Amino acid sequence: MPPAPGDREARRDDVSRAVWQVLADKGFGGLTLRAVAAAMGVSTGMLMHYFPTKRALIAHALDLLEKRTAERPRRDRPADGLATVRAMLLDILPLTEGDTARNRIWVSSWDLALADDGLATDQADRYTRLRSTLRPHFEAARGLGEVPAAADPEQLAATAVAFTHGLVVQALFDPDRFPEDVQIAMVDDFLASITPPRPARR
Repeated sequence: MPPAPGDREARRDDVSRAVWQVLADKGFGGLTLRAVAAAMGVSTGMLMHYFPTKRALIAHALDLLEKRTAERPRRDRPADGLATVRAMLLDILPLTEGDTARNRIWVSSWDLALADDGLATDQADRYTRLRSTLRPHFEAARGLGEVPAAADPEQLAATAVAFTHGLVVQALFDPDRFPEDVQIAMVDDFLASITPPRPARR
């Protein structure tokens, strides 16, 4: 018998916690109805009242991951322009244990998203939203003269996201080569590379 509406919402919270536990332990490769049911101590049949297919479970897990990512602690936004861009890029990187675990889960989801048109579209939308959060700060940086006047804020945002996520992957696979201080220095070097040189003093 399906759960009552009130019980369903309460139980869904339990499911979300179990999904997160499985993701943290095994990544998306280990996310199955059986694994989540075992983490909850219930039958697979009971779990299927909430997620009748593995795809439904995966879609929920991606939504949960996005929610957890949005709710994570973030650095202060110190000033308009590149200072805020820097803080936002550092928030993405695996600089802490929690950020490393979250990034591992995201990377483990990519194969699944690439194999499913709907999930791929959702992931592309997430990147669009990320770029859109960076763009106003690049616009401010352009107004402040921190980037060239001819620079396209949309392209700068896309380049920043591509650079940062490339660094994420390298840091996850080779943490000894890319420890925290190296990652931060690389972000600073990247931002310096898009800053126009100052006129020489006479």
